[in-house]
Amino acid sequence: MVTREPGGDGAGAAVPAAQARLLYIVSEDWYFLSHRLPMARAARAAGYEVHVATRVTDGAAAIAREGFHLHPVPFVRGRVSLWAAVATIRALRRVQREVAPAIVHRIAIEPIVLGALAAIGLPGAAVNSVTGLGYAFTSQAPKARLLRRLIGAALRLFLNRAGSIAIVQNPDDRALLAALGVRGDRIALVPGSGVDVEALQPLPEPTGPPTIAFVGRLIADKGIRTLVAAHRLLRERGVAVETLIAGDPDPANPGSISAEEIAAWRREPGLTLFGHVADIAAVWARAHIAVLPSRREGLPKSLLEAAACGRPLVATDVPGCREVVRPDETGLLVQPEDPVALADAVATLVQSAELRARLGAAARRLAVERFSADAIGRATVEVYRRLAVTAGRARVNGSA
Repeated sequence: MVTREPGGDGAGAAVPAAQARLLYIVSEDWYFLSHRLPMARAARAAGYEVHVATRVTDGAAAIAREGFHLHPVPFVRGRVSLWAAVATIRALRRVQREVAPAIVHRIAIEPIVLGALAAIGLPGAAVNSVTGLGYAFTSQAPKARLLRRLIGAALRLFLNRAGSIAIVQNPDDRALLAALGVRGDRIALVPGSGVDVEALQPLPEPTGPPTIAFVGRLIADKGIRTLVAAHRLLRERGVAVETLIAGDPDPANPGSISAEEIAAWRREPGLTLFGHVADIAAVWARAHIAVLPSRREGLPKSLLEAAACGRPLVATDVPGCREVVRPDETGLLVQPEDPVALADAVATLVQSAELRARLGAAARRLAVERFSADAIGRATVEVYRRLAVTAGRARVNGSA
């Protein structure tokens, strides 16, 4: 699904010229592989030559296997450094000069801002995926409020440029961009990054004690402390619930959970921390219920993967989560930072296998019908096509 511009050409736009170049700009190679492969594959199938500019850790071989062209760029997350930003901008500008892409697709706030600065004076259209909007838009700390103002000004400047369009993942983020001053005809809605509903199939419930699972970064914005508090409450009530936590801390994020706190959690009864898990289906095979008590999301992939596996969902009633968790249809919604409400919701599902089965089946249907990787890939390519046609018309009009 894509929100169309008034008078947009949509899916009827012409397929790009053979091997037109598309450049993805993303801060981390692992994030490109985990969240952007469906759209990159769809773009390749539509005739684009796909290039990826990112910080390379261990994803080079996987990107090469896809037939994509990799361009290492020194992104630095977690600290503000003028010299590091300048180095990144210079590297991005060099890549864009060499590749000469028809479209640049920048993903997340830092690549949007640095990529736009690097592209000043260079030809080509730009797609900007506004994802996350985490710490700066959820925290009330003075640093976060300052970042919010700076980010708002940058988005207003860069996203309103001719030949540019923003992609958001949920209606709340679309409304937020509009409130920041981004024009409505510069915003498209593509719900998430897609989930592979062929690889992830409905799983039978495991035997053993009731088990809930959380998959995500171990940062405050994901509500991980609320989850741990709810786990304790359930155990105190005599509910022998097991809680699985799959994910690593993110030292670049101001809300990252400390090593000391994680070590303390490991000593708690019924609480198991895995770190990063490559085979996500293995997590959901061990869990009865998926939980994400986040403060804000774009479109949470962990819930989509759990839904694809037929798991009922418990999440907070916040942007992003409410797109996947439909109350009493696919799961249960609770207020953020409320461990009592979270514990009550989990207890409701623990007590009824029939309810879990009904909600899990509906979650699977929703994942297939609305959030499949194929559907999201096609929707993203439609945005590329529409933007290419608009840019082509602008060039013709400019030369007339």
